[in-house]
Amino acid sequence: MKILIIEDDRSLRMSIFDYLKMEGHICEVAENLFQASDKTSINRYDCIILDIGLPDGTGLDIIKELKKNKAADGILILSARNSLDDKLLGLKIGADDYLTKPFHFAELSARINSIYRRNSFLGLNEISFNEIKANTYDKQAYVNEKLLNLTKKEYDLLVFLMTNRNRIITKESIVEHLWGDEVILTDSFDFVYTHVKNLRKKIIAAKGKNYIKCIYGFGYKFIES
Repeated sequence: MKILIIEDDRSLRMSIFDYLKMEGHICEVAENLFQASDKTSINRYDCIILDIGLPDGTGLDIIKELKKNKAADGILILSARNSLDDKLLGLKIGADDYLTKPFHFAELSARINSIYRRNSFLGLNEISFNEIKANTYDKQAYVNEKLLNLTKKEYDLLVFLMTNRNRIITKESIVEHLWGDEVILTDSFDFVYTHVKNLRKKIIAAKGKNYIKCIYGFGYKFIES
């Protein structure tokens, strides 16, 4: 999952970052409204963790801008205990949920996963396509009911392709979704090809069909043909 953490308190920001990274998520950070606006204007996120009280403005402006542009990013508001009006306004204008400070990281993770399932999979814990199934709760994938031995990136790639089936997915969008700021974009996408090749090989080895098609000059498409 790709997550943006917008929080001006450096200690809390980095604690959330470290915890979510440990859980295997791709995390980016912003410490003020300017940085947050810059990132949300050019990137899409599975979930945005948003502190409303930022030093150069209100995080509510981020929500308004995302909804104005019809962006599908999930939004989890972090709020002070006494900011009920801000929480209610945030939910009214399009936030998905809120969490009051202080909070336990386990609850933060549960709220993020709930938003992700609700926005991406209509609240379901499983997505499937013919003989392939992916469990979004335990992050396991199966072909013909047989567990696939996938790496974290391979699982994320499979889910990304399955939820965007019949669409051409560029190599750039795969890199952005799976690696975020961790990778500096170059002209070489050999590492993307390697992940696709390994995923395809494991699916076929489990007697699954080859649904991952290379669209020369563009990227890949998950389609039955």
